[in-house]
Amino acid sequence: MQLDGLLFFPLTPFTPTGEIAPEVLGQHVTAGVDAGAGGVFAACGTGEYHALGLSEYEQVVRTAVASVDGRVPVVAGAGGPLPHAQECVRRAGAAGADAILLMPPYLVNGAEEGLLEYIRQVAAASRCPIIIYQRNNARFTPESVVRLAREPSIVGFKDGLGDIEQMQRIVLAVRNVIGEEFLFFNGLPTAEMSMPAYKAAGVPLYSSAAFAFVPEVAMRFHTALHAGDDATVRRLLTEFYRPLAELRDTVPGYAVALVKAGARLRGLDAGGVRAPLTDPNPEHEAALERLIAAGLRTVQE
Repeated sequence: MQLDGLLFFPLTPFTPTGEIAPEVLGQHVTAGVDAGAGGVFAACGTGEYHALGLSEYEQVVRTAVASVDGRVPVVAGAGGPLPHAQECVRRAGAAGADAILLMPPYLVNGAEEGLLEYIRQVAAASRCPIIIYQRNNARFTPESVVRLAREPSIVGFKDGLGDIEQMQRIVLAVRNVIGEEFLFFNGLPTAEMSMPAYKAAGVPLYSSAAFAFVPEVAMRFHTALHAGDDATVRRLLTEFYRPLAELRDTVPGYAVALVKAGARLRGLDAGGVRAPLTDPNPEHEAALERLIAAGLRTVQE
């Protein structure tokens, strides 16, 4: 599987009564691909994977696959308890996903060998290749990532911890043994804030939550970053991404809730977030609206 360009993590829209809104999701995914996304990651963190039942999960993945219509790869999220993760990867494969983003197991902290075995057992249940997501209770040494990268079914590694030195060690270790085909991603919230550092460490791919509601700003940043346009990168970080990250940090869960609110402000009937997340209060939503306007002004000048 090849991935290139800006990676789109669509929201999961809900109706006013709380059901999945597949038509809205289809519009959302189609618009993202039309705007230049290089890959669609459905039912992942921004898509509230944690809040979806199995039938809802499958519906989200199928809708994303149908909306993409083969134009770019579709990656489905999975994780949590081992049997649940295994069932998710089976359903994602049946729905036509191209790969799996494997998030951490639920709650518990196991020994490293246990974590590696969790990944192997999920991979064994999947017809799709696996991208590992390092975050929370799923933490890896360079040696363990090399061991996993030797598995034919493991094709990538996404970092959500933010330890740049450790990530550099991992990249160097894998490149020395496996070569250039293995994929590396920056998976931090508001990843644009850390992308100059990650790119320098050999990690060119990243999750852009902002793309879900301001694709114009996200694409401008991505183009500037990879063209070496440091002035534009710095301006967008200063005028849009830094204040967005500061607003995100005011309330737990805003890494998703603000994105969904931003999509609503831009005209997508996405509904609210599911508990335990909470939608932004009016003051924070007004601040987000001002930020969106500022970001759009920046890219229009």
